[in-house]
Amino acid sequence: MKIRSYWLAQIEEAWQARPLVWLSGVRRVGKTVLSQSLDRTEYFDCELPRVRRLMDDPESFLTDHQGKRIVLDEIHRLENPTELLKIAADHFPKTRILATGSSTLQASAKFRDTRTGRKREIWLTPMMSQDQQDFGDTDLRHRLTSGGLPPFFLRGEPEERDFQEWIDSFWAKDIQELFRLERRHSFQRLLELLFSRSGGIFKATTFARVTELSRTSVSNYLKVLEATWVAHVIRPFSTRTSTEIISAPKVYAFDTGFVNYFKGWRELRQEDLGILWEHYVLNELQSRGYGPWIRYWRDKRGHEVDFVLLKHGKNPDVIECKWSADNFDARGMRAFRERYAHGANFVVAADVDRAFRRKIANISVTFVNIQGLMDASVS
Repeated sequence: MKIRSYWLAQIEEAWQARPLVWLSGVRRVGKTVLSQSLDRTEYFDCELPRVRRLMDDPESFLTDHQGKRIVLDEIHRLENPTELLKIAADHFPKTRILATGSSTLQASAKFRDTRTGRKREIWLTPMMSQDQQDFGDTDLRHRLTSGGLPPFFLRGEPEERDFQEWIDSFWAKDIQELFRLERRHSFQRLLELLFSRSGGIFKATTFARVTELSRTSVSNYLKVLEATWVAHVIRPFSTRTSTEIISAPKVYAFDTGFVNYFKGWRELRQEDLGILWEHYVLNELQSRGYGPWIRYWRDKRGHEVDFVLLKHGKNPDVIECKWSADNFDARGMRAFRERYAHGANFVVAADVDRAFRRKIANISVTFVNIQGLMDASVS
């Protein structure tokens, strides 16, 4: 069994602070295997009828496991998970519970009565850099090609049917059960377009014409994809000046393997690596907990920076993602700093071994790799 040390530490830290921890993430991202990797913890698969019967009487079940560490995998399969969790929080504070599910909607609905001050949330992303080290494979091209779902990554070269089986399961178990959507063809067409244009600016009217959906339906479907972690909506940073993009978001697919699949990229060319590296950097930032603070910036003259990191009470940091540091063009960063002078400037590149700094166009730019970005002042 592959041990994902970063995420195990996150769960242990969360349990130190709260008795209830909610672990969410997309299908096949590794929630079950991670849960089973925890030391001194009893695992329960709530999809099994015999397990659900054990919990028909929540108080008796919790009494039998008082003071223990337990995993309730796929907890939304229980008839009344809210009752069990509320009893646990109110009367069994020394019992540590890790509950898992695929969707943030499940998290908000099933934890309705146990939210405030009683639980921590952990979003398990596709494999990040520490996971690759734990798995003994730090080949970036392999990670970008196969994606970050552990079964796909470990297989080496996922086949087309692997991706289609995932999509079929996502539709049946996440979309149909949770949202009751009926127009699968239109929904899948929207998914295909979003993923094939991943990292681009999203305009609902454009997608509505192609998918034969209303603009409202397109926006609602995007909210569903965002709620289930399948699409990431990155909103623009601006101070609402007339020269900046202030409303149109960028939408990223959740995983590089699926970007390749929908773009039809069998073997990666040099020109394909840049956008995939941008996805990988975004995944790394999200895995480290920066998701709520990530924006992008673009002005109406076409200047753009990949990510703006907004931490509370601090000046905005700028992150540009380049497969090679030699390909960095400072025009977007310079245009941003003409409006927002203060903050750190980073270029995160795959070919940087050790961090270095350069003065470019009167701004100081730090060139780093992934680990350098996490170690730098941005963290």
